Amino acid sequence: MLTSNIKTSRSLPNPTPCLSYWQRTTRANPNLHANNETTVPSNSKYVVVGSGISGGLTAFKLIEGGAKAEDIVILEAREAASGASSRNAGHVRPDAFRGFSAYAKVHGEQQALKIIQDERLVLEKVDEFVKEHNVECDFNLTTTFDVCMTPEFAAYEAESFEAFKKAGGDTSHITFYEGDQAKEKTRVPGAVAAYEWPAGSSHPAKLAQFLLQAVISKGAKLFTFCPATEIERSGASPETWKVHTPWGIIEAEKIIHCTNAHAALLLPQLEAYIRPNRAQAHSLVPVPAFSGQKALQSTFSLRFSLLHFYSLIQRKGDGTLVLGVSRSNPTMSPETSASRFSTDDSRYNEEIAQDALRTFGDIFPAYSSQTAMHGEGLDHAWTGIIAMTTDSVPFVGAINSLPGQYICAGFNGHGMARIFTCAPAVAQLVLGKTWDETGLPDCFQFSDERLSRLSNGDLPSIW
Repeated sequence: MLTSNIKTSRSLPNPTPCLSYWQRTTRANPNLHANNETTVPSNSKYVVVGSGISGGLTAFKLIEGGAKAEDIVILEAREAASGASSRNAGHVRPDAFRGFSAYAKVHGEQQALKIIQDERLVLEKVDEFVKEHNVECDFNLTTTFDVCMTPEFAAYEAESFEAFKKAGGDTSHITFYEGDQAKEKTRVPGAVAAYEWPAGSSHPAKLAQFLLQAVISKGAKLFTFCPATEIERSGASPETWKVHTPWGIIEAEKIIHCTNAHAALLLPQLEAYIRPNRAQAHSLVPVPAFSGQKALQSTFSLRFSLLHFYSLIQRKGDGTLVLGVSRSNPTMSPETSASRFSTDDSRYNEEIAQDALRTFGDIFPAYSSQTAMHGEGLDHAWTGIIAMTTDSVPFVGAINSLPGQYICAGFNGHGMARIFTCAPAVAQLVLGKTWDETGLPDCFQFSDERLSRLSNGDLPSIW
């Protein structure tokens, strides 16, 4: 049983992480250990802290917006793109309506509509970006199913759907199935109902590495195994900051925090508002019932309740199934449930893995009915640390109390449905644009006033 004492967001990433399925297939990337044990430059106009998709895309958009690439330094505490970006379950999956009611309770109906609309836009942005830049990240534009595994959750989904529609939400891209039709469409014999809408999947580590290579090729510098450990005002100029690292101090005019679950290490005022949460995923080599022409074409969220669900994709290239597990699972032991609040991504939890495999077989009897040959079945399991905020939306924008510092973090386990609008927005702000010009929902904007409105208590989970 995995246990950990690493429970605070005010910590550096664990120095000995496990490798995800995605990381195991990108070990030859030339930037993996870029500039490790290399002295950092004494100054840089822009310092991006974090080399995941958020940090890489922010740097990419800074250059696209007119910043000089040689003025950008990216700092990474471990190997390149070693955090949540390379540890997720492979989804590019916008919320179509389910989170609307929960968002509306916290942020109001109009903001809730904008949150859902923004996630739909992100899918379009990822698709456009991959095509425009010929990104080899196995992106697959397809559809996804929300599968209701119990009558109770089917009722919850129906209520959310009607509330979203009544508030003016667009449901034209959503198809509803129930009964036998839901079972047939999803290949899940126990399905009570299902909703289908456009979504995608990708190889997230390949996407992250593409972004890093793109900015490095233009002149930006990436330093791996070089964490930012402290930021202080520069004595030389009140408009610059000293970024401390194990390999020297960088004086910077602009600092962009793309550190997600670890944001509070350098921004301690966020400790009460960002909670690290360990998630787990598994790769499976399919049996014949899910191989060849019988491979799954859509992605899935298989839901027993709001907090008890499993995510699933099947990769087009090699047929690998990637099975994710909800962060809070009422079937887990109290010890396992409590241990999810952690930044320890060094190994996976065996109880969670066994539950995932057992439940997967129950959901898809065609899978468990066949005796697996050697090489089929569970291939790998891994963990990743996501960042949950107390109001369920990210922190994006200028940190006015720290002029010259910005943040793009706190994605609530939904980064691939948010980063492709959030990172470009923070780049725009760094380059002098106004918040209104970003097009993001106002509730995403970081401000001291927002922090003062937030309580330390947990809000209802959306994912």
